[in-house]
Formats: sequence, C-alpha cells, structure tokens
Amino acid sequence: MENKKGKTFKEWLNQEHVAGYICALPFIIGFLAFMVVPMCISLYYSFCDYDILNPPVFTGLKNFQRMFTDTRWLTALRVTFYFAFVSTPLRLIFAMIVALLLFRSTKMTGVYRAMYYLPSMIGGSVAVAILWKRMFAVDGTVNILLDKVGIRGLAWLGLPSTAIWTLIILAVWQFGSSMLIFLSSLKQIPARLYEAASIDGSNKWQQFWKITLPLMTPTIFFNLVMQLINGFLAFTQCYIITQGKPLDSTLFYTVYMYQQSFEFSSTGYGAAMAWIMLAIVALITWILFATKKFWVYDGGL
Repeated sequence: MENKKGKTFKEWLNQEHVAGYICALPFIIGFLAFMVVPMCISLYYSFCDYDILNPPVFTGLKNFQRMFTDTRWLTALRVTFYFAFVSTPLRLIFAMIVALLLFRSTKMTGVYRAMYYLPSMIGGSVAVAILWKRMFAVDGTVNILLDKVGIRGLAWLGLPSTAIWTLIILAVWQFGSSMLIFLSSLKQIPARLYEAASIDGSNKWQQFWKITLPLMTPTIFFNLVMQLINGFLAFTQCYIITQGKPLDSTLFYTVYMYQQSFEFSSTGYGAAMAWIMLAIVALITWILFATKKFWVYDGGL
C-alpha cells in the first residue's frame, strides 16, 4: 500500500519524526487524559454550583466572589504564604550548608549523601506524617527528650504558636533534593578560580561570597522556584498531622480546598479555589523571573 507521495506504509512508519510521535504517544495521551481534560472540566466547574452528586448549575463568578467574604479562605491563604515563605529559605539554607560540607569526597561521602537524601524521598508519605505527629505529641519523643534535660515539654500540636512550626520543621527536614542539586552545581565551579583567589590572599569566607555564591545563583534560583511552588502545594503534612488545627493556625490552602470539595460538598467552590491558587503561583513565579536579572549571575565561567 502506498501513500500520496509514493512511499509504502513501512517506509512512512520508519521516518524519524513518525517514530518519535509514536514513542511519545503514550505520554501525549496520558497528558491529555489526566491533565488537560481534567483542568478544562475544573475550569467549567469553578463557574458552577456543583456538589458531585447533582449536575452542575452555572452560576458565573459567584464562587470567586464568595472567597473574598470567606474568612477561612483568607486564613488559609495567610497560613500558606507564611509556611511557604518561611520553610523555603530555611530548607535552601540547610541544603546549601550540607552541600558545602559534603563537597569534599571521603570514603563515607556516598553514604552521607544517601542519608541526607532519604528524607526527601519519604518525607511526603503518610507514614512519616503519622510518625511526625507522634513525635510531637504531648507524650511524644520530643517532650521525652526535653524532660531528660530538665525542660518542660509543650503541647506542640495544640498551641497555635507552635503547631505551624512542627510542619515547617518537617518541610526543612526534606532538604535532600535541593542539597544534591547544590552539590552537583558546586562541582561545576572550576578549581582554578579558588586557586587564583588563594594566590591573591583571599580566605575561605571571601571565596565563598565572591566566587561560590555568585556562581551558584542560577542553581539557587531554580531551587527557589521549585521549592516555593512545593510549599504552596503542601497537603499531606497538614492533613495528616493537624488537619488545620488548632484554631485554623495550620490550615493550608490545599487542605481547605480539599475540605470544601469533598467534605462540605462544594466542589465548584473548591475548583474556583484551585484556579486562584494557580494564578497566585503563576504570579509569584513571574515575579521571580522578572527579578532574576538583578541577582542571578548568567555570565558563564
């Protein structure tokens, strides 16, 4: 069988671009079926009064107007901003420090890298969240250790001032992925730059500020964008450990969105909340890219 250009079907199939499309077809189908189509459906539901059990009823901008009079939505937004903008810098600082410590290769370096990366692999799991909740309970490990040194423990998960910090500490503990990226970036800095700086009389601290940090800014920028997005989308830690309690002091945006969608039967409102979060993340990402030229060094080596 021949096509219009006189090529047989087998010859047409063997063309590189056709083979590429065929290999990419499973991903394309999955992307359309599980990403694009659900997003389009969610966008339609955000303009509807919908509770999953009954057909959606179009209500226009009612769901979006409802947010600005919903005090819990404003609280969830404030808590999420606080969590993301506190946990992300702390995570990156710890990741950078550990990367600098592991930069020099030793016999145990590979073991240490695996140990530090392990929390990032399992940190978002339900099992770790349950373990974390148990550790910070009134009779948990943290209070037992404090009691051993003569310090009275606290109800960490029962106080609005400390509950959010248990989640922040858990997020910071998962710095392994950022650490590995920093570590790989450190290895790309030529040793000759440090040798020249040493000849000129620079100490280690000066070398860090004048060589290491400027050349690491592209990697810092990448980690900052990715970890900040992850901070805004955090869900498992809050839902398992605190469920937004006490007094909504740990009510993450994603948890409140889940509650509205599946517990309070306001799926349309939950869909509208999801699109507002998408707009917020897109705006913050745009701001980061717009300010990138002021502090990220892209001049090459």
